[in-house]
Amino acid sequence: MNLQMNEPLPGFDRPLDFLRACHRRLKACLETLERLQAHVPDHGADAEAQAAAQRLLTYFNASAPHHHADEDQDLFPRLKRLGNHPGCHPRLPDWLDRLTAEHATLENGWSRLEPALLDIAEGRDASLDDAADWVEQYRRHLALEEEAVLPLAEHLLDADQCRAIGQSMARRRALEPEPHG
Repeated sequence: MNLQMNEPLPGFDRPLDFLRACHRRLKACLETLERLQAHVPDHGADAEAQAAAQRLLTYFNASAPHHHADEDQDLFPRLKRLGNHPGCHPRLPDWLDRLTAEHATLENGWSRLEPALLDIAEGRDASLDDAADWVEQYRRHLALEEEAVLPLAEHLLDADQCRAIGQSMARRRALEPEPHG
């Protein structure tokens, strides 16, 4: 149940690439959660399960909320303002509304999974029966972002808008944005 988090993240000067890297990490977490769900019934909350649960707790309690805020507070509002741009897909505003609403749904789903993961991380057996639906919902969410929204963002956002997004992302994490060219 090794969670692959070794990929270096791009700098905040490349916010769309940073978001894509976050998506890859989220997908790795979802795979780990699926493996953990299959592991626990046969092996209980053994050391491997405890370590995997702790990694998931760390990621979804720290990084995932930042990622959702990056999109909800920075990327999506800027894209919404470009809704009349000639290169904009007519469904983009609906997609952005849907994705924002899904963030709240996914966070609620996490709050239902978190107690079981806390138990497992502390060596107590717990059921992750509800994880499969949440994982599938998260995958559909990420697919829309990856296949539709981020490609449009690359097309619609200019360098100044990307720089502003990256600076906000860095501030959210209490980091200084990287200097640019």
